[in-house]
Amino acid sequence: MEIQGRIIEKLPLQTGVSKQGNNWSKQEYVLETVESYPKKVHFDFFGEDRINQYNLEVGQFIKLYFDIESRPFNGRWYTSIRGWKAEPADPNAPVAGATVAAAPVQMAAPAPMQGAAPAPAPAAPYAPQTGIVAPAADFGNGSTDDLPF
Repeated sequence: MEIQGRIIEKLPLQTGVSKQGNNWSKQEYVLETVESYPKKVHFDFFGEDRINQYNLEVGQFIKLYFDIESRPFNGRWYTSIRGWKAEPADPNAPVAGATVAAAPVQMAAPAPMQGAAPAPAPAAPYAPQTGIVAPAADFGNGSTDDLPF
């Protein structure tokens, strides 16, 4: 999967030692997408080799390639976004999956089944009514409001 956006936060480097005695490190970031409704996405690079290879800084506009993984812990599910590649991107380039206006699609009518009754005629197109609308009825309490509350 991939996503484009600007790095808005670089979290502190996390390090530790696994049960097998191997050192590990993880660098976490927050990316903000450039859309009509921007989204903030928390992701990480795991392993010192990837952290050094993709040394991202706040303000960079990137295309992030990632995998999503979920796992249970103490009866709850946790999801992480693990980056595996990052490359510089143009903030003015169109984003894949962005909304693009398209011409309406005309669907073909299905072929009638053999022995089936003929299909009903299509409904007439909607035509808004014009003219004067009658006022609401008087409900005996001097109000013309027909709402129950």
